[in-house]
Amino acid sequence: MNPLERYAPLVDDEETFFAACERPLPSVVRVNTIKTTPARAREALDEEGVGYEPAGWHDGILKLDGRSPGTTWPYFHGWLHGQEEVSALPALAVDPEPGEFVWDACAAPGSKTTQLAAQMDDTGLLVGNDNNLGRLSALRHNAERLGVTNLAVTNQDARNFSLKPFGSDQFGGRRYDSDGGDDDGDNDAPADAAREAFDRALVDAPCSCEGTVRKNPDVLDQWTLDHVHSVAGIQKGVLRRAIQATKPGGTVVYSTCTFAPEENEAILSHALEEEDCRMVEFDSPLETVPGVTEWDDEEYHPDVTKAHRVYPHHNDTGGFFCAKLEVKA
Repeated sequence: MNPLERYAPLVDDEETFFAACERPLPSVVRVNTIKTTPARAREALDEEGVGYEPAGWHDGILKLDGRSPGTTWPYFHGWLHGQEEVSALPALAVDPEPGEFVWDACAAPGSKTTQLAAQMDDTGLLVGNDNNLGRLSALRHNAERLGVTNLAVTNQDARNFSLKPFGSDQFGGRRYDSDGGDDDGDNDAPADAAREAFDRALVDAPCSCEGTVRKNPDVLDQWTLDHVHSVAGIQKGVLRRAIQATKPGGTVVYSTCTFAPEENEAILSHALEEEDCRMVEFDSPLETVPGVTEWDDEEYHPDVTKAHRVYPHHNDTGGFFCAKLEVKA
């Protein structure tokens, strides 16, 4: 049985959903605004004779005419980064400001991390964490190629992430002030002061990856319901820690590339019941449908309808799930 068949009751058009899942993904790049502008990147692709089409909802995301982005000099110089179109959504939902303290809990290989850095104008402090030491090399490589300098890379289990390397035991005990200074009145830069909670956090959680079937068809051969249930425990732990490590009023974004409600709405529902947080509505530039409140004899918190489900046949992308929470206390 094709694992995707279990989601047929959730989609509006089964035939087009399954047809889209069988088509290869378009080749897409994101313009790295740390090094260039969308206009300069497009000029460079024109000079290379590379055909492209801007995504209608974002001038820095370009769909290439079948050519691998890695063979172009704008890519070699870090002006472009290969990134699936739909995977740009989480960083947009995080919406970080320059100078903030931001955590990417499951960062490798770094597409969303480097997108966050660009949105922060490469200022403040961005912590890119991953528990997989091997994948961290890809994160470091991408950050270096794209000219990211505000990134601190950590190798911790995100479920038990410690802020000690950035907290009050460091920097002489001076506390970070989110207005841009510290509490000792000497006008030190924020980077010289302690940070005890993140302004914003992204949990792009490890998952069963069904939504990546268009670029990795083998993912369905490896799918099991036991894996869905086992990874859900990890997802709950990482999201819980992200909420605890983010300041009151701060933002936590949760995303996956799976359709499974067990890994999406169930995780949000658990967080809403166990932690002091609330769901926040946000506009998606892509066509989406709301999160579901019932699945397989389970009922979820009614506010999970504020989450966005992205199906491949709606935007010619991969499948995705994205939700935004605000920490209350």
